Amino acid sequence: MKYLIVGAGGTGGVVGYYMTKAGKNVTLIARGAHLKQMQTKGLTLEKMWDQSTETIPVKASDMEHYTEQPDVILVCVKGYSLEDTIPFIQKVAKKDTVVIPILNIYGTGAKMQKKLPELLVTDGCIYVSANIKEPGVLLQHGKILKVVFGVREKEEYRPVLKEIEKDLCDSSIYGILSENIRRDALEKFSYVSPIGAAGLYYHATAGDFQKEGEPRETFKAMICEIAALADAMGVPFEKDMVDVNLRILANLAPEATTSMQRDVYAGKSSEIDGLVYEVVRMGKEYGVSVPVYEKVAEKLGGTK
Repeated sequence: MKYLIVGAGGTGGVVGYYMTKAGKNVTLIARGAHLKQMQTKGLTLEKMWDQSTETIPVKASDMEHYTEQPDVILVCVKGYSLEDTIPFIQKVAKKDTVVIPILNIYGTGAKMQKKLPELLVTDGCIYVSANIKEPGVLLQHGKILKVVFGVREKEEYRPVLKEIEKDLCDSSIYGILSENIRRDALEKFSYVSPIGAAGLYYHATAGDFQKEGEPRETFKAMICEIAALADAMGVPFEKDMVDVNLRILANLAPEATTSMQRDVYAGKSSEIDGLVYEVVRMGKEYGVSVPVYEKVAEKLGGTK
């Protein structure tokens, strides 16, 4: 199968690296110096936990010069860039192309499906901690690498989804075709939203959350508020997400930060609206009290 990965940063770049290394047919969409480096020198992955480094050749293009028709499109851009991908997907997709967004922001697949009614757009999420260290070089902060995806309605299921799951697993990526993607994506959101929000609030790294103290307690409280939202939305969590998320956190390098923190500190666009303010809006929509999120949102700039 032919894969197209839109976005070659800490999510798409890492997935593309492992899938290419496993011999899958993958093209990465990127731009600027990062694209040029991948095209001329290959893609380098550094692992923070053992300081290993490996460079492999990859197929990479920009949107303007990509001319193939992929079977699967993995959308791995930041939430604020999502709109820019729609015309490109419409241009390159076949009628049976499957689109799998694996963004941090909850509900992305349903929003994309409205814009791409002729295609199957699943929902999905990824567990990974990585960033672009410099053009052509990715830094992976921890061993966790899991992609969860699935259809929102059972009648949308296609056998090709099992093939995608197998291709991910063949590539040293823990691929899971979910039977309840609304809940599973919200479980992921219960990690990425609190850690990003609390990380910004306290200017904290993973190490600040790995030890007892106020940042860790705030992180736990925010997870509980997401769990209350899950109950109200009819997709209650089936496991203790505080425990699950603390175990994810424990496996990160102490100096690790979130992509939202790095974007905000660099003065770039960030996913703060979808990861922080959106939870306050969801609380109002579902009648759920989210006082910790409200406190954090107020300090970070409001609920826009």
